[in-house]
Amino acid sequence: MRKQCLLLLSGLFAVTFTYAQSNITPAKPGVTYGKAITAEKAIAMNDLHRKLQTDTMYTGKIEGKVVEVCKKKGCFMKLERASGEPVMVRFSDYAFFMPQNIVGKTVVVEGVAKVNETSVERLKHFAEDAGRSREEIAKITAPKKDIQIMADGVIVVK
Repeated sequence: MRKQCLLLLSGLFAVTFTYAQSNITPAKPGVTYGKAITAEKAIAMNDLHRKLQTDTMYTGKIEGKVVEVCKKKGCFMKLERASGEPVMVRFSDYAFFMPQNIVGKTVVVEGVAKVNETSVERLKHFAEDAGRSREEIAKITAPKKDIQIMADGVIVVK
């Protein structure tokens, strides 16, 4: 009986997980997620880095290329920057999620960007959600200070 219950729960979890990603609109130019926004007056990722060297926070629109998205349900994405180290983008109150096919697309996000320190525990959680191996996750041993964006809306540009 116990095995049957566990099997049933596993099946329900798998269906829920599959459905969670399948009801997200696929990424293509013009599609928005979260708050409806436009791409007008967006700054480039390099400009964001410069702004955050003098200010503690930036509120507005930022354009960048998506290099990674949460494999579990699209609960975060990462944008490319010139240094090679991606910038984490999370979504206000987990109000919306990103489709898996958004990787490689250019997007504009609107929200608040600031420099944060992320704990080892949280870094390991993100690595697990991104599908990293146990070996890669085990190598995370120190907190990381970096730019993070909390987005209210995202629009696919190209």
